[in-house]
Amino acid sequence: MAQAKKVALYAVVVFVLYTIVNSPARAADLVQVGFEGISSAAQGVGQFMTELVN
Repeated sequence: MAQAKKVALYAVVVFVLYTIVNSPARAADLVQVGFEGISSAAQGVGQFMTELVN
């Protein structure tokens, strides 16, 4: 099982590197979308906590 996880991790890393090398603009767009999603989620949690305290 541990070896399958290693193989899957290596496959993901190779895919990410291939995507960055092959299409850097698209990779940058995907990273930006990811960070916007994380920011939005954190903002939602903060708003929830604020409402919970009030």
